[in-house]
Amino acid sequence: MNTMPDITATLLVGGMGTRLRSVVPATPKPLASVGNRSLLELLVRQLRCQGIRRLVMCSGYLADQIESTFGDGRAWDVAIEYSREQQPLGTAGALKLAQRHLQKADEFLVMNGDSFLEIDFNQLVRFHRERNGLASMAVVPVADTGRYGTVRVDPAGRVVGFTEKTGAHGPGLINAGVYVFSHAIFEHIPEGPASLEKDVFPIVLERGIYTLEQHGMFIDIGTPEDYARAQVLCDRLCDAAFGR
Repeated sequence: MNTMPDITATLLVGGMGTRLRSVVPATPKPLASVGNRSLLELLVRQLRCQGIRRLVMCSGYLADQIESTFGDGRAWDVAIEYSREQQPLGTAGALKLAQRHLQKADEFLVMNGDSFLEIDFNQLVRFHRERNGLASMAVVPVADTGRYGTVRVDPAGRVVGFTEKTGAHGPGLINAGVYVFSHAIFEHIPEGPASLEKDVFPIVLERGIYTLEQHGMFIDIGTPEDYARAQVLCDRLCDAAFGR
């Protein structure tokens, strides 16, 4: 894969992980073990393997554990800065708080810290530049969207809307939690608690949100059932993180 030494990746790792607390009671969700490594370590290694070495971690719940585990990142040959929220801010609020770390970035990656997607980050960045929109989103086709909200797109892959989780079954596209944003996204994020998915994306559709469909492995460890599935897939997750 081509590498991108200059782009910054922002990882959203501050969530409280309430649904997973029955199996991971005293650890922030991104530090939950998958095999003998945490999911967050796999994400850091995946980024480093593709040449992305500047990371910003948006921490919050049990932030001390994350910050003491990863420090400044030198053990993983990356440079990590932290943006710690003092109250739950949601995905958009956490990103807004991290804006000072991204002042010089024309564009940047954003990733959920509780899911893993097998993806070529360079391809997503190139796609974003070619479309010249405000945001680009990795999406994954699934056979049953019953437990997800879905992304509605036009034939060109431009997002036209979002459908909340309804429990209805059938195929569709889901948001995989990996994005490239242009710096202008900050103009549309309010101060304080806010959600990218519910508060920001719906109001910036006219500015252009484009989707790049992915067909690699995707897993979200947000529920005990999916966390158990991640253990079964841990060897494949490690291979994907290390680019093997």
